[in-house]
Amino acid sequence: MTRIRKLEVDDWDPELREMARADSATALEQGLTRMFAHTPEVTKGMMAFAGAMKVHRELPERLIELVRLRVAFHNQCRSCMAIRYEDAIADGVTEDLVCSLEKPMDADDLTEAEKVAIRYGELMATNHLAIDDDLYDELGKHFTEKQMVELGMTVAFFVGFGRLAATWHMVEELPDKFQSENGPMTPWGEDSIRVR
Repeated sequence: MTRIRKLEVDDWDPELREMARADSATALEQGLTRMFAHTPEVTKGMMAFAGAMKVHRELPERLIELVRLRVAFHNQCRSCMAIRYEDAIADGVTEDLVCSLEKPMDADDLTEAEKVAIRYGELMATNHLAIDDDLYDELGKHFTEKQMVELGMTVAFFVGFGRLAATWHMVEELPDKFQSENGPMTPWGEDSIRVR
């Protein structure tokens, strides 16, 4: 059960409700905003930041989704692992590709750019001080500095809010696998939910 009370859409700040398109969204699409709605002004700022990262993104949706799911695994954020974003699916993310995230450095269907971005995301989630000059040199072979900044900001968002979401334990609307209390979960090889 979720550890922070979810606010009903009718109880949200009207501007926040409009920003989140909450009236036309499913409960799962409303997601963490149901808890964030306790702090509407801060949430509006966070949504503006997240929206700017999305609208002005240069990096491919496929790459971002793969990094997001690998970070979600390290965060053990069940809602993050269960969700697949439609724009990423349209950009080539399949469940077979998600299964490659079990051992991404050995996967044949991931590009070298995807592998180094995934490695960067993994280290940000597990041992950020291990990110060194060599990893930045490797990133520089595939990405511009602007894209590396974008990747870093995006991964920081995933790590921080994914960890927060994991502690809030919002699992009620997820497939049964993700509601289980039996050990660590994985985003590969099982049920997922498509959201816009």
